[in-house]
Parts: sequence; structure tokens; C-alpha cells
Amino acid sequence: MEGKAMYASSEEQDDEIFHVQPRPEMRIRFGAQDEEAGRQTSTLPRMARTITNSSQLSATSSRRRRVSIDPATALPITYRTVSFAIEESKEIPRAEADRAKKDAAAELGDLEWHTLSTDDVIGRLETSVTEGLSKEQVEVKTKEFGKNMPSKPPSDLLSRVFGYLFGGFGSVLLIGGILVTITYEPLGEPNPAQANLALAIVLYAVFVIQALFNAWQDWSSSRTMASISGMLPDDCFVLRDGNRVELAAVSLVPGDILYIKSGNKLPADVRFIEISSDAKFDRSILTGESQPIPGSIENTDLNYLETHNIGMQGTHCISGSAIGVTVSTGDKTVFGKIAKLTNTPKTGMTTLQREILRFIIIICSIMVFFNIVVIICWAAWLRHSHPDWITVAGLIVDIVTVAVAFIPEGLPIALTASLTITANIMKRNQVLCKSLKTVETLGAVSVICSDKTGTLTKNKMFVTECSIAEKTMTPEQAIEFQKSNGMTTNCVAQLRSLAGLCNAGEFDAATLHLPLAERKIAGDATDQAVLRLSEAFGDVRQLHVLWRKTFELAFNSKNKFMIRTLTLSDHEGLGLAVSPQEQAEWKNEDLLLTVKGAPDILVERCTKYVGEDGHVYPLNADMRNSIEVIKNKWSSQGKRVILLARKVLTGHQRQHNPENNTFEAEIMRQAGSHLILVGLVGIVDPPRDEIPEVVKVLRRAGIRIFMVTGDFKLTAQAIAIECGIITSPTGMIHDVSKLDRNGLETPKSVSSGVISEKDADSKHGDARSITLSGPELISLNDSQWDQLCQYEEIVFARTTPEQKLRIVKEFQKRENIVGMTGDGVNDAPSLKAADIGIALGSGSDIAIEAADMVLLDSFGAVVEAVKYGRVVFDNLKKTLIYLLPAGTFCEFLPIITNVILGLPQILSSFLMIMICCLTDCAGATVLAYEKPEADVLLRKPRDVKKDRLVDWKLLFHAYVFLGMQEAIASFAMAYWYCQRRGVTFSILWLGYGNYPPHLSDEHVQNVLAVASSIYFVNLVIMQWFNLMATRTRRLSIFQQPPAFNKATQNLWLFPAIIFALVVIFIFLYIPGLTSAINSSPIPAEYFFFPLCFGMWILFTDEVRKLYVRKWPEGWLARVAW
Repeated sequence: MEGKAMYASSEEQDDEIFHVQPRPEMRIRFGAQDEEAGRQTSTLPRMARTITNSSQLSATSSRRRRVSIDPATALPITYRTVSFAIEESKEIPRAEADRAKKDAAAELGDLEWHTLSTDDVIGRLETSVTEGLSKEQVEVKTKEFGKNMPSKPPSDLLSRVFGYLFGGFGSVLLIGGILVTITYEPLGEPNPAQANLALAIVLYAVFVIQALFNAWQDWSSSRTMASISGMLPDDCFVLRDGNRVELAAVSLVPGDILYIKSGNKLPADVRFIEISSDAKFDRSILTGESQPIPGSIENTDLNYLETHNIGMQGTHCISGSAIGVTVSTGDKTVFGKIAKLTNTPKTGMTTLQREILRFIIIICSIMVFFNIVVIICWAAWLRHSHPDWITVAGLIVDIVTVAVAFIPEGLPIALTASLTITANIMKRNQVLCKSLKTVETLGAVSVICSDKTGTLTKNKMFVTECSIAEKTMTPEQAIEFQKSNGMTTNCVAQLRSLAGLCNAGEFDAATLHLPLAERKIAGDATDQAVLRLSEAFGDVRQLHVLWRKTFELAFNSKNKFMIRTLTLSDHEGLGLAVSPQEQAEWKNEDLLLTVKGAPDILVERCTKYVGEDGHVYPLNADMRNSIEVIKNKWSSQGKRVILLARKVLTGHQRQHNPENNTFEAEIMRQAGSHLILVGLVGIVDPPRDEIPEVVKVLRRAGIRIFMVTGDFKLTAQAIAIECGIITSPTGMIHDVSKLDRNGLETPKSVSSGVISEKDADSKHGDARSITLSGPELISLNDSQWDQLCQYEEIVFARTTPEQKLRIVKEFQKRENIVGMTGDGVNDAPSLKAADIGIALGSGSDIAIEAADMVLLDSFGAVVEAVKYGRVVFDNLKKTLIYLLPAGTFCEFLPIITNVILGLPQILSSFLMIMICCLTDCAGATVLAYEKPEADVLLRKPRDVKKDRLVDWKLLFHAYVFLGMQEAIASFAMAYWYCQRRGVTFSILWLGYGNYPPHLSDEHVQNVLAVASSIYFVNLVIMQWFNLMATRTRRLSIFQQPPAFNKATQNLWLFPAIIFALVVIFIFLYIPGLTSAINSSPIPAEYFFFPLCFGMWILFTDEVRKLYVRKWPEGWLARVAW
């Protein structure tokens, strides 16, 4: 995540970042005894003054691996930030702050390893700086502290298995199976019906299959996410028994002396006991701060998390080298404490889970209602008037059959298959879903809060402009200038030398053969950018041959600059680095002092500047104003501005040599005045190439995308404009002053909510964009949040993890579905709190664990994720439209007519199950392969409170429009066959099993068996055409053909139809099976009549869709699903 900028830019002056003291209510608190509001920053030096030969500390770069972490875990919301709680204002409940302290802050506040002297640390850990730990000590400590690895999360296997078995309709299926078994024996004695036994077996089978699919879905998600989990480096170098040895990081114990070099990832928390002057550590994985922290052997802060003499597990050494004593391992490290807290599963249901639960409640309520009706009818009427029509066993079977009729048994299988198929499609588009059920949530997202660095930008710094005196140039123009003026004694050569010499970055030798932009550099982002600039002018290695480093003071957040002194090794170096006057006056004992850092800090120390001709001139007021204008212009464009300066230290000016311990103080004094300003460079982290188009697509889809960053307001706003997140003219961008505290005024174009892109382009004069900083968020009341949440374009700058979490909560309170992107440990609370957390594959492991979805490639993949999230919801509606007509409505009618009208149950319970679990299930599953319809990214996000998975429109279409057609046709075919065989409808109507004497029971049963099979075949075949019609909601089959068009085709439809035909022949034409389930072969003509009925369904649906397309505001469009 973006942290504070490493170097100052002009907006810092605007925001007064360097000099403003934070308000007491914003203080970071670590424990009751550690009140930051009143603490005094340690005056101890930030860096060790002893220069350590880094070659003595060199170690082979550690090889890293990823160890599996349970993907079901996520960082709990109550763990508000990495390991501390931030009190923002009185609006944060006191009890909540107290809980946060109790959970994490107090424990870390008690740590004192950073405040002890080196001797005390060594003594407490019973180790030795020269010998390390002995073999015996290691064995004892391993037993006491365990392995250096996160503890495994508690197992919830039993609760998960219970959910697999009894979740959804599982419990209903199991109870139904038990009841039907009872009707077979003992209630079926002395002549139990074989069909009841077959029905019971099928219900048990469906129960087990549903549970297996649920388990497979869970396992599939776990397997996918486990492939990207991991935390610790594999190997490290330590001192044991006086020998430096390489061992697995998991074998570390407190007291081990650890060797660290540039590029290493720290495997445990260590207290530094020796450190090189150029050692810097990247803590962004824990703090989100991109600014490297210089190491120190002295305590620099009373807070354990802020001091520089502690190296924390999971952080990186990006330059220099160090030796440290291991003070904490495993769960006792800061990183381990966070990882342990991620074992708490994310609470709450996804939007899809809520919709499925609602559907289950609706279906079960209808099922219970009609079962009560059946029971009342039997108890109050049939038991007395027609005692032989429905026995107790028959009543139980009828009750179970009602349940079978209303429950779409194929839905869990189709749902799991649909989500799995969609997740695999998204995986091919570089999107990993942590849980399959979160796929749909992104389709409902109305707000996406995105961080900047690495998400919207390339996370690669480049110098885009440089300035010498009043002349500004691009790097390409500067190269041409250098070629035309020679390689030495010119202003560009001096800029090139200073950029290469005053730089802690270093090219990876293994990548020197690659193009400049692709070479790897060890160092922070700013040093990388400046080093690439220098290399573009000429070989940096040449500079290091000509000049030799004698002293370096690394950049730190207090000084805001870096210093390096050099001595001349070859006289050729003078022509590259200094002006002609300085060349003539140079003495062998002289040193070149170089400085690189924040303009606001350094420009006041400069008294001269290098002109365009390479000569040095006094820095007058006019030139200072020109430099200020350039700096402000670049800053407003989102550039980080760096000033490069130098000074020649003559031998008589120096009182000490670099080897002297007091040399650092002397150099700091010398760098405080009379510097020569060589030039400015403007550095930018450019937006990813695809981001402007991604933002446009998301906006067309009705999604508001906001930037939430730790950068300064002007920088964040400039990048947002470049990305397309802010489209209003700069003068029309609102700030906090436009938010009325009393809620009396609401900006005109804001009050109506999201504005369409067309309106956006035409309303630049209206208020639609706003930029706020984190400190400003603290003071907002509910009325102001109401106004803020209605803006279409928002940039949140200088935000803390706590403020990010609050942003998510405030938008959720106002009925927005919020997506949050992040990549750092400090993003984990907001990622978990969001409706869907989105992490980058390059992000921290904790962020990945807390997120619901991982983008492996770039933020551009979120478009595909949104598209397929919406497609999932659309396809699930299509699945239900397909399942409900035959699988519920047309199955229920034979039962209710059997109970009320005395008609025989014209469709057997067993064949009902076959429709639900086999013929319809195949068709429902292949609907998951349906391609997105053309308007999927042109619609607004669905309103989760209004646009439901199942609503009256869907039920009307399924039961009335489709269900009635299929039921009437199937009843007609079945009873027409009975009529042709002498069992007329008048005989069956209100017959209650009393047939004329000339009709034998055997004949009637045989006729009814065939009629039941005809009803079954009629439904199955008509469902083929329902399948074709349901593929689209509004488009014609000719606009979205199922074949011969790669953009729209779904060739899986045809195997599903063939499978249904095979099922028909299996259950109707295998003699032994037909007798057991009471089915029968049917006359050939009854295969052709349903084809005509199916064509009619397809035709009527095409007419309906045509009307909806032609009159989108008409009454038929308003009732369309």
C-alpha cells in the first residue's frame, strides 16, 4: 500500500506534512502506560556512527518459499490495524478502542527488547555475540518456544461437515428419505411397494451427492487459494557454536545470532547489534509505508513498532547489512501475532448466500403450507369419506412427494457447478476466488475503493523531467543536449554524475544485459528511478571507478535527504562531476559532498546553482522563484520532486576524517549551508496503461471507483485525474468546506446519486468530484458523510488503515456494496470489512488471507471479475427459470389433483426425482457456460434489496408463463392416452380409486404407468425448448445463437439434451428397472407431440422478448424477469 512519500513534494507545504503536529485524538496508542500524546521522541541517534564493512556481513540471498495457510481464515475486523489501535475521534466508541487495546496493543506495548542495552539483551537470551547458541541451548529453547512458524488454525471440520450434510435442502431430503423408508417397512407390510423403496434410495443418494458437491466446492476453493499462500523465507545464516551455519528458518530460536544482507527477508524479530551505515529496511508489508527505514543499533523510539533497532519478521532488508539477535519467533513475533489472529473466519454471508437462503425459505414455506393443506384434507375429509384412497403410508408418501415436487433437488449441484465453472473462467482471466460464493458479490458492487501504488499505478518510479537552472527537459532531450555539448564539463554531465554517485541503489549484475527499464535494482523506488536516469546518460559503473565512497548518511524521514562523500580516484571524474572553476581549484585531499532529497528542505541550504553552460552562479531571488514554480508545477502533476546538490569540501575546511566517529556531525553541519544546486528531477509512478479504460468501463457499468491512498492530496488528485477517476476541471473539484455540517445544502448534481457517463460529460459545471485528506475525515459528522457518499468521484488522501476501514463502513451504512483493493498488512482490516476484499497477487500474505478475491495480473482483471460476477447472477436466475416449471410446478399439480380431485397421481414420485436430479440438472448445469449478454456491463449494479434472485416476476414467468404451458400440454397428452385406452377422464375425475367393474385394476395401473411415462417424456422434451428460450433475458435466439457463433455459442447445450434422451430410454425401456419404478415404454408418437409444444414455447417467448425490446417501458417489460 502507499505509505508516506519518501521525499517531499510541493503539496507537503500545502498540507504542512513536515511540521504539523497530529491532534491528540489521532495519536497511536499501544497500551495504557504508553500515551503517545505526551511522549517525547528519543534523542538517541538514528544511525550507528560506526561504519561496518558490509562485506564482513555478506550472506547468500535467502531462498523463499510459500507455506500453506488455511484460506478460510481472514483478519478479524476487531484487529483494527497491524498491531495498534488508532483513536480517531469521539465517534469511535470507547468500548471498541478498549477491545482493540486488549486484543493486541497492550501486549506489544509491554515489549522492551528495543529499550534494553545490547549487553542486557544478550544476557537475557543467554547467548553470545562471538559464539552464538550451543547445540544444547538450541534443544532447550526449541522445546520451550517451539518451531519458528505460525501455529495452525483451529480445526472446524465437524461444523463444516455438518454444513455439507444439512445445509440448504439437505435436512429435508434426509427426513424425506427416512419417512419413505418407514412407508416401505413397517407401514407397507404385508405388501410393501417397491417404488417406495426405490424413492427412499434415490432421496438418500441425492442427500449424499449434495453433501459431496458442497464439500468439493469448499475443497476446490481451499486448493486454489493455498497455491498463493506463504510467509517465511526458507533458509538463513546464524552463528552457532562459534560457526556461521545455514539452516531452515523454522529452526530459529530466541537468542540466535542472525546475519542479514541486502535482499533478505527477515525470518524472525531481531534486535540489531551491528549494522552498516547504508542498511535500510522496507516495512511496508506491516505499515503500508513505502519509505524505507534506516537501521540502528540504538533505540530511536519508545514504541516497539516504531524504533529502528528492531527488525520485524516478514520485512525486507533492501540495502546494507546487519547482525541481529533473535528476540521473538513464531506466534510471538509481530507478524506471527497478526497471522494468529487471521485464524478467525470472516463472519456474515455473501450476497449470493443471502439470496439462496431467501429462496430456500420461500420454497420451504410454500412446501410446508401445501403439506399442511394435504394433511388437513386427509384428516378432515378423505380419511372419512374415502378411507381406501390414501392410507397413512400413502399420506406420508404424499407429504414427501410434495417436498420432492417443490424442492429443486438439482439446484445445489447446478449451483456448485455453475460457480465452479465461472471461477475457472475467471482464473483463466487471472482472477482467483477464495470462496466460490463470493463470485457473484463483485457483480453487485456499487463502489470500489482502490489504493494507488501498484494497483492503479505500475509501482515503478521513472524520471520524466529534469531541470537545470530554468531549463526543463525530458530525459531524452537531456541526452540529446549532452551529445551536442560533449560528455564532460556541461550541466547534464554534472546532473548525471550526482544522480549516479549520490544513490544507494545498485544494479543486479545478472540483469545488466537486459534493457535499462527491465534491469533489477536493489534499492528503494526513488533511488531506482534516479539511478536509471544516470545510467541513461552513461555507464554508472564508470562513475564508481572514478570516484570512491568515503562516507554515507542514508535517507531518513527526519532529515528528508541522503548524503554521500566521495574522494577522487581518477582525474577524469572531475570533468564529469564539477564545474570548470571547481576543477581548476581541486586538491587531492578534497572531498565531494553530494546531497539528494526534498526540495523544501535543501533549497534553503543552497547559495549557488549550476547554469545551463555548466558554470556556477549565485542563487538569487529570481532563480529561487523559478525553481519554486517548476517544483510546484511538477508536484501538481503528481510527480515526486527531488533536488540534487553538491559541495566541495577542501582539506582545510574539514576538521575530521571519515574514519572519525565525529565525522557524521561535521558532515551534517557542512551540508547545512553553501550547497550548489545542480538540478531537480521529477519522478512519477505512472498509471498502468489499461487503467483509464478500466475506469471508463466500470463507470459505464454504474460502479463508482474511488482512490484511497496515503499520498499527499495534490499528488493523489493528479494521479486520479490521469487515471480518469476525477473528470471534473481542477477548479470544480470540491473539498471538505463544501460539506455542510448541518446538512442544509447538498450539491445539485450530487443529491441524485450516481450520474451516468453521458451526464458526467455534460455536467462539468456541477459538483461531482471531491478530494479529502485523512485528517479531514475525522471531523465529519453523519450529515456530511451522507453528502460525501453521494459524490460520484472521490479521492481520499493521507488515509490511515483506520480511516480506510471507516470509509468502508460509512458507505456500507448507506446501502452500498463495497469492494476494497489492497496489498499490505495494514489493508487487512478494510479488506475483511468490505463486502468483497480484493488483493493483488503481489501483495502481502496477510492481505491475501483477508481478501475474498485475488487479482494475479493487474487491476484491469477486475472488469472481467465484475462481468462474470453479474453473469453468475444472471445465469442463476436462468437456472431457476429452467428448473421451476417442470421441477416444481408441473410436479406439484399431479399431487394436488390426486388429493383434492381424486385423480391418480399422473407423474410418479420416482420420475419426479429423475427430472430434478438428472434431466433438468444437466441442462441447468450447462447454463453456467452461457456467454455474457451484450448489455451486462451497461447495466447499473443490482440493488440487493430490490433486484432479488427470486422475486414475483421470476415466479410468474416460471409458474404461469412456462409452467402452465408445460402442465397443460403434459396433462393433455397423459389423459389423452388414457382416453384412447378406455380409461376416460370422466372415470378418473373424482374417482378416488373407484373404477367401473369392466376395468380391472391391473389394466388401469398399466395404463396409468404409461400415462405417467408420457407425462415424464413430455416434460423432458418441452424443457429442451425452455432451455433454448431461457438462455437470454431479452435477446432473441437469433441475436445470441447457441451454435455457429463463437461469441455467443454454448455447445454444451446439445450434450445435455442427448443426456436427457438417454435417461428417458434407461428408465422407460429397461424391463427390470421399469417394473421396479412402475414406468413403461410409450408409443412413438408421444415423442413428437412435445416437439410441437416446445416450438410453441420458444415462439411465444420470442414474441415476449421482441415486445420487451421494442417497448422497454411497456407493461410487459415491467413484469419481465
